[in-house]
This record gives sequence, C-alpha cells and structure tokens, in this order.
Amino acid sequence: MTPQIPTDVSQHSHTSASNKSSNPILRVGIIGCGEIAQVSHIPIFNFLRHKYRITYLCDISQDALSHCSQMIVSGNSTGDSVITTTNAEDLCASNNIDVVLICNADEYHVEHGILALKHDKWCLIEKPLALCFKDIDALIEAERTSKGRVFVGTMRRFAPAFLEAVQEVGGMDRILYARVRSIIGPNSNFIEQSGTFPKYFTDVPSACIQDRKEKARVINHQALEKEFGVKVTDATIRQLRILGSLNTHDLSAMREIIGMPKTVLAASLGFPGIYTALFDYDKFAVTFESGINSVPTFDANIEIYSEDKIVKVQFDTPYVKGLPVTMIIREKIRSLPETSSFGFQERVVRRTYEDPYTLEFLELYDCVVNGKEIKTSTHDARNDLELYRMILKAGEHTYKKNDGCGQMGKL
Repeated sequence: MTPQIPTDVSQHSHTSASNKSSNPILRVGIIGCGEIAQVSHIPIFNFLRHKYRITYLCDISQDALSHCSQMIVSGNSTGDSVITTTNAEDLCASNNIDVVLICNADEYHVEHGILALKHDKWCLIEKPLALCFKDIDALIEAERTSKGRVFVGTMRRFAPAFLEAVQEVGGMDRILYARVRSIIGPNSNFIEQSGTFPKYFTDVPSACIQDRKEKARVINHQALEKEFGVKVTDATIRQLRILGSLNTHDLSAMREIIGMPKTVLAASLGFPGIYTALFDYDKFAVTFESGINSVPTFDANIEIYSEDKIVKVQFDTPYVKGLPVTMIIREKIRSLPETSSFGFQERVVRRTYEDPYTLEFLELYDCVVNGKEIKTSTHDARNDLELYRMILKAGEHTYKKNDGCGQMGKL
C-alpha cells in the first residue's frame, strides 16, 4: 500500500504561506490525556509547532481534558481553541485533524486505531499496539482498506546512536553472543523529578472502569488461552502485561539489531521481580533480563559481542527530556602501526541530545508528509506478539515457584 498524505494537509487555514506546500503543519488529535501525554507528548508537540499543532483532545476524564487543554501552546494565528471530547469517534471523524495520537489505556489501542483508519486518518499508536493476534490482525485488515497508516510508538528505534549500532553490528563477521537488559526503578522516581508535574484525575465514570476491566479480561483470555496455549492465571496475566508495556521497546529494538530468534530455550518468569529468558539464534545465544525494583536507576541496554568488537547501546529514561542514547564500542586495535601486538580502544558515541520521543515524531512527520516507509509498522509489531508467546510458553512452568517468593505474587 502506497502511503498517502492527508488530502488537505497543505491547505490548512492556519498554515503560513511559506510552508503550505513543502512544510505543512499537521493537525493532531490526541486520544488519552494521562501521564505520557502530559510528561512527553504535549510538550514535544509544543516544541515542534513548526510541524505539528494539537487541535483536538479526547479523554474520559473532563478534568484531564481541562488540564491538558491549558498545556497546549496554540501558535494559531486565528486564535482557534482546542476542541475536547469524551467520544473517540468524534475526534477521528473530525476534518480538523490529520494525525491521531493514541496513548490511552492499551485495551483501546486497536479499537481506536480502527476508528482512525475508518476515517482515513494516520495514527501513531503507543505500545503495546496489541496483546493478541486477533486484535492486531483486525488492525492490519483495517489499514489495508484505509488511506491512513499506523505508526507504532517504539521510539528507541529512531535514536541515531541505535541506528549507528545497527550498522556496526551489521558489519560484524560473526556474532558470538548478545544480551538485552531492562531493569529499572519505578517510573515515579523519574517523573516526580522531571519538572513536568503531571496530574492524575479520578472523575472517571464507573461504567468506563468496568468496560476496561471486561476488555482486559477478553484480551487476556484470547492471548493466553486461545493463542499462546498458556494457562490464564494472575501470574501469566501480569507477565503478559509487563512484556507488552516495559519490554516492547527492548524486544522490538532487539529484532532490528540482530533479527528474530529461532526459539526461546528457557525462561524464568514471575512479575513483580526480575525475570529472564534465553533466546536461540541458531549460531549464538541471547540472554534477556528485565524487571522492576525499587532502586532509582534506569539500566536498559543491548550489547552484542563479536570476535574483535563489542557494541553496546545504552538507553535512558524517556520521562526526562533530552537524555541522550549512546553507543559504546570496545574493540581490539593494533598497538602500533605495522606491529603484530594488539591494544584496546573504547569509544563513546553520542550523536545528539534529541530524545527518542522527539526523533520519533520527526520520523512520523517524514512518513506522513514525504511518504517515507514506516519502519515500526503493524506487520513489524506482530513479531513482538510472537516473542511474547515464545517467552510465556517457555517459562510457564516457573510461575508457581516464583509466585511463592515474597512479593513476587503481588503486583
């Protein structure tokens, strides 16, 4: 399917004459005015107001809508105010938006993505795109018949240091081993000190709370029982949810830099806590270790070993704007030219202070306006679900053991 630019994207009444054709301003509707919208997305759109303008907000909380409306820097010469609604279809059907950002509860990601596609809108859907194959396949089908496209929000994959690491690893003669790690402290540690001051609201209708619980129940049973062949328990549900929330970033980046594994040889699971898996890449193995503890650190990286070089990509918390992604290369070098002895060299590469969320929205703009191919597509994201299935199946026998250990059985 050939990407299409929204038909009126260069004809907005609020777009200046200098950028009507080559640099249109995309009008954005946001579904979900919670933490990530407040901490990251709205501030970034404000910074990028030469490319984006928020024109519509949707949330089930009127207080959240009111708060987020006040966060938006208009930059609109006509003085138009941001439209708010509690109905997602009203937003998706509006002629006042070109792109829909879906960052509400993940139980609604596919439903609202399909709504956006129904109205031929492009949409960026935050991770996880979906937690079961049935849902993601429905989204893929909706995209097939729409003029809109889906861009999945796995932002780490747009960091220049990561992209450079992909090239470095691609130039290796042979990979010997790799490891993927994401062990972090609670996000609240970073959010409370980020200077963004998000607010949380309780004016959510009880019917909406019950609807979300029911949708979660259906999704959990569809994924675990019907598709993955895993028993539905509190432990397996927790593990599926944390794989979708925390680990989509890790697993998606792992796939890009070294590809899909052949299988999962073993896994020791149980969340909360630290959990692990061992991926088989036929000619080498990859250890995956992740979880959350109470230590306020963010230890997320991918490290690949070859005979003469080690390449590591180090990520930092996305909740603090401007923290760079870095690449560390450690390699064997000749001690002196024209000698047979060898020394050691370590390089730390930081290409930019632009954070991955900002770079992600710049990439989205390029896809919508210039027709660039979407890397983090629905078809690409389907592979993440396959990894969830492989991990959960391989570690199914470990849940009972882990659930009995201290806080491991409590969320």
